[in-house]
Amino acid sequence: MSEGELGKKWDRCLADSAVKLVAGVGIGVVLSAVFFKRRTWPVAFGSGMGLGLAYANCQHDFRSPTLLHGHMVKDQ
Repeated sequence: MSEGELGKKWDRCLADSAVKLVAGVGIGVVLSAVFFKRRTWPVAFGSGMGLGLAYANCQHDFRSPTLLHGHMVKDQ
């Protein structure tokens, strides 16, 4: 794996982690305010779920081999 590909994977991983963390915290805040009488555990649960999903995506991205795109040629 070249440094460029590794850098792109790290960039995608960090961006995905940030988006999922913010979304999890946001959903936790909304659920906390609406349903759970302003308790803090929905925020912690939402941020944990966001980070867990981001970690799983990063792990899959780093372990997957590089995809090669080719063209199928029909036999004549």
